[in-house]
Amino acid sequence: MRAIGIILAGGNNRRMKELSQKRAVCAMPVAGSYRSIDFTLSNMSNSHIQKVAVLTQYNASSLHEHLSSSKWWDFGRKQGGLYTFTPVVTAENSNWYRGTADAIYQNLAFLKSSHEPYVVLTSGDGVYKLDFSKVLEFHIERKADITVVCRDMEPGVNLERFGTVRMNEECRIEEFEEKPLQAKSSVISCGIYILRRRQLIEMVEKCAEEDRYDFVRDILIRYKEVKRIFGYKMREYWRNIASIEDYFGTNMDFLKAEVRNYFFKQYPDIYSRVDDLAPAKYNVGASVRNSLISSGCIVNGVVENSVIFKKSYIGNNCVIKNSIILNDVYIGDNTCIENCIVESRSTLRANSRYVGEEGHIRIVVERNERYTM
Repeated sequence: MRAIGIILAGGNNRRMKELSQKRAVCAMPVAGSYRSIDFTLSNMSNSHIQKVAVLTQYNASSLHEHLSSSKWWDFGRKQGGLYTFTPVVTAENSNWYRGTADAIYQNLAFLKSSHEPYVVLTSGDGVYKLDFSKVLEFHIERKADITVVCRDMEPGVNLERFGTVRMNEECRIEEFEEKPLQAKSSVISCGIYILRRRQLIEMVEKCAEEDRYDFVRDILIRYKEVKRIFGYKMREYWRNIASIEDYFGTNMDFLKAEVRNYFFKQYPDIYSRVDDLAPAKYNVGASVRNSLISSGCIVNGVVENSVIFKKSYIGNNCVIKNSIILNDVYIGDNTCIENCIVESRSTLRANSRYVGEEGHIRIVVERNERYTM
């Protein structure tokens, strides 16, 4: 594919509350054995994009560890590869990324040293499948300056946290509102863009000259009357992890057979870093219904409608319902957990009870002497 990839993975989202205090949102565990950035990286790889940059900043140690080997997504190659960039102090600049456009500006050397004519620019917190080559074909066919991947949202979805667009019959975007109080359209931007590399360089350099830092507000919205901006509609599964409710709902979606089949049994595949762990072990007394249990887990109790991530231990007579248990959690005997997300490396003592209210997900974070070092 005649494009390079840029993944914006440096932001923090306060709506993730305690879950984003130790990791970037792009490193959030999804579907038992994956991270949210795996879906974007897999889409890049499956679209034959050979050169990808990941721009990180906030709480990036977990994300950097996950990306330490590029072979899992087939980026271990002599030409191209996977590059990770963080903010650096130079003679001209000592700022952290002040916005998405500024993040690109501080890494313009990567764009200028590349030779591919196009750029696929996307966030790393989306869970979806997309062939970027088809979007590029659409982009070239329409002679677009910028192509925005869009999607129709179902009735009842809160659109205040999305950018909404209105297109004409030719799919040209006529109106773009970022996080409107009252949305005029149910078509949202998925945060995926395609544009020419040289044009992106020019736009970002002009933004920097005028002390503008945001790609959506200072490029997309500002140039919508000047540039030919088109919308490419995707109709398959798409969700982004922007809040506790989104994160919980995304993981619960993977309990549906059709969602699992779409992501894990239909080509193209989704790839992730592989840990050498033993298969999950179910001891006498274990009962599991409609749940995902990851490798390295030991189950002694009852698990219903839940997602259990790697290396978790569930004690005797435990009952876990409608919950997400993140990596390396120890749950003592006779513990009840319902409507909760249990943070990784937590230790829940025996005879404990954690129950979230209906429609309100409770975050459980428990520390003890297991990890004092």
